[in-house]
Amino acid sequence: MPLKKEQVKKFQERLFDLRASLTHTIEGTAKEVKKPDEATGYSQHQADQGTDDFDRTISLEVTTREYEILRQIERALEKIDEGTYGVCDVTEEDIPLARLEAVPYATMTVRAQEKFEKGLLIE
Repeated sequence: MPLKKEQVKKFQERLFDLRASLTHTIEGTAKEVKKPDEATGYSQHQADQGTDDFDRTISLEVTTREYEILRQIERALEKIDEGTYGVCDVTEEDIPLARLEAVPYATMTVRAQEKFEKGLLIE
């Protein structure tokens, strides 16, 4: 069942909000990762340096995941412009409303997404 214009508009607003929030978070994380260590030198203990390196690695991994979600949000917004929002990119089946409510940037049905994540599909 195709989405109504009011529904698409509501999802578009959510996607814009999500994009703004993620962009802000990514910028903050990037600044944090790039920030030089104030306490570098002989006074810093090796364990502290290891913890800092670990924290940076985690921040980079989180940022990578956030970039992926941001890419999905951009694709969902493209689909709104194309008039295909709510339709699976792979199967061209309707994406259930409950899935869009939970993941407004979903561009695939759950079944297609699972196959994609297992490497059985190429987007």
